[in-house]
Amino acid sequence: MHLTARFSEALVFAASLHRHQIRKGPGGTPYLGHLLTVAGIVLEYGGTEDEAIAALLHDAVEDQGGPPTREAIRRIFGEHVAAIVDGCSDTDESPKPPWQFRKDRYIAHLRTATRSVVLVSCADKLANARSVLKDLREMGDTVWSIFHCTREQSLWYYREVVRALHETAVPESLLEELDRTVTEIEALSGVVTSR
Repeated sequence: MHLTARFSEALVFAASLHRHQIRKGPGGTPYLGHLLTVAGIVLEYGGTEDEAIAALLHDAVEDQGGPPTREAIRRIFGEHVAAIVDGCSDTDESPKPPWQFRKDRYIAHLRTATRSVVLVSCADKLANARSVLKDLREMGDTVWSIFHCTREQSLWYYREVVRALHETAVPESLLEELDRTVTEIEALSGVVTSR
């Protein structure tokens, strides 16, 4: 598959939306690095151009403008991309609902989400889990202080996402990689969730 000018346009659009956003954790990494990683994982696992574009934009509605951003994505990149982005967003509300409520709702949604949504979502969770694992190795348990939830809540969430994705059409090898990464985070954290 060859990427078209639409992907380049999405990259520029994502960069403009997230240009001032920095990743949690040490180093002050530009958020765009995460978006590129997620898009790369989607492409590695056979994603379409629309899915790769949605990967670049998967946090845009949630983090950069809510419904008006969703409408811009729909207008510029089409209904399919907008639907994938919607499916990967746990809220467009401001202020955001409580963390546990959002995560419970998102996990339930994953079980019935489209193949495109679960592909992008799994790629996003893998990219996040890899970052957590890297930071955990470098920082130890202090890594958990950068999140809006406890270590136990974070590990619960990752494990529940893995469980939910087992019920979907996500590529098996991608899910296995996420599962291995989460298992390693659990082992380094000394917290074992029941599998």
